[in-house]
Parts: sequence; structure tokens; C-alpha cells
Amino acid sequence: MIKVGLTGGIGTGKTVVSRIFSELQIPVFSGDTEAKKAYADAAVLEKVRKSFGEEVFENGAVSYKKLAQIVFNDPAKLEELNSIIHPFLFSSFKKWMKEHKNAPYVIMEAAILYESSFHQLFDKIITVSAPEELCIERVTKRDGTSREEVIKRMQHQLADNIKTAKADFVIINDGVSMLLPQVFEVHRKLLYL
Repeated sequence: MIKVGLTGGIGTGKTVVSRIFSELQIPVFSGDTEAKKAYADAAVLEKVRKSFGEEVFENGAVSYKKLAQIVFNDPAKLEELNSIIHPFLFSSFKKWMKEHKNAPYVIMEAAILYESSFHQLFDKIITVSAPEELCIERVTKRDGTSREEVIKRMQHQLADNIKTAKADFVIINDGVSMLLPQVFEVHRKLLYL
């Protein structure tokens, strides 16, 4: 089975591209969705509580907003959080892959594929790319966050040109280039590897 990583900066449209692959009957593992499941795991919650204190909790659950305010303002704290979440995510992905062993290929969607060193797990990497201003606009509309908050998050991710240079396939999601033909072409190539 071919393991494919799908990455791109915040607001590039990774989720839209992932949905298209799903419609093509390709199993897609969402790093963001699965990472949120980590916060329901008792062992993970205990580590978060120990590292970040009670102030990141509301009604017994992690407040993503409060946690984000801490980690996106302190690189050491972001690294600490990643050291808690990434092992959980890696373990979940390994189990998930066993469930999809008969698929021609599987995809893991993750914004920080390179930053987390997860890229080493994959045979091929797809990067979704979009102009920075368009990404900022998309995220401020989607999340209701400020431009400054989006830029701060972007600063914790590899630059788009670095991700595209490392990729085996690049999908441009600039609102002008047609997305479906690009995804179909990547799909066709992956099926014949």
C-alpha cells in the first residue's frame, strides 16, 4: 500500500482536496480531526493538565482557544504540546492504516507534516498551495479570527515555497486554477505507481 502525505499551509484548502480524494474512494486520515480526539484520551488530558495547568480547561474540557493563545506565542510550549499529541496521532494512524490495507493508497492530511517529521512515514507527498493573502482571507472568514492571529499561526509552519519544493505533487488552489483536474491527475498517477 502506498502511503501519501497531504500537506499545505493554513487556509490552502487541504480539507477540500481531501474531500475530493474521499469521493474517489481513497481513505483519508485527517490529522486535525484525529488530533482533537487526543483531547478525549485520559492520558493525554493528564499530560496537558500537567504541562499547561487548569487555565486551559473549561468545564473539564480543553479550551482550544486558550491553548492556542499559549502555544502560538511560545515556540517551546508549542513543541511541548506537539510532544504530547504527536505520539497519540502516530499510533492512531498506524491502527487506521491496518483498517485500510486493501486500498490502492491512503492519505494522511496534516498541515505540519514536515514540522512534525511525519513526512518520513510517506512514500509520496502532495502539497496544496495558495497565495498567502488568499489563505489569510479564507481563515479569517472560516475561523472568525483576526489577520494577526492567522499570520502568527503561519509563522509556525514551513513556508509554502519550501513545502512545494519538497513535494512529489503540487496542487494549486488559488481560486483560478481548476482544482478537480489537478486532483484527478494526481490520483491517476498514484494508482499506477
